[in-house]
Amino acid sequence: MADDSAQIRQYQPTDLDDLYRICLQTADSGQDATALVSDPMLPGHVFAAPYAIFEPSLAWVLEDAAGVAGYVLGALDTNAFDELLERRWWPALRARYPLDPRPIADPAWGPEQLALHVINGMVRADPALVSRYPSHLHIDLLPRVQGRGHGRRMMETLLAALRAGHSRGVHLHVGRANERAAGFYRHIGLTELPADGPRVFTMQFC
Repeated sequence: MADDSAQIRQYQPTDLDDLYRICLQTADSGQDATALVSDPMLPGHVFAAPYAIFEPSLAWVLEDAAGVAGYVLGALDTNAFDELLERRWWPALRARYPLDPRPIADPAWGPEQLALHVINGMVRADPALVSRYPSHLHIDLLPRVQGRGHGRRMMETLLAALRAGHSRGVHLHVGRANERAAGFYRHIGLTELPADGPRVFTMQFC
């Protein structure tokens, strides 16, 4: 049964701490990564805050009686967004978070190492993927609001905004272990592409 108290609304700057909190609590393939990172702000620095700060028109939160419990965030033009972050977001973070030297194959590699690789420019968007699906997104919901149709409504809200912005298509990445998320994206009509590493889901608009 849907929780009628949960409402989707546009992101406001006062929601930023909630975005950091939710990002941390879902950063381990949808599970809580609090015990896996040395700095609880680290996942949010990469996967939440820059979207809300630099592209707030494509940011929404889900709020219920207990507070903000989820978000959906997007970038209309991945290439332009990446260039903006390279100028205005990553330099200060690189000074604070040096690259972890452990290789990706290291058993200890996890949410913290992924965030450090992104911050330090070791993870780049695939040009072939971005040329076909120039937009990308992140969506995360806490367990208390999952399985009630809210994720679908949030995705529909963002996808409609991307279409209105004349995007040709959208892509997102999902960790190999996050089977719940993969099933959700397939269920709402996204297509999984063959890929090594993280799974890639896409939707073409035109």
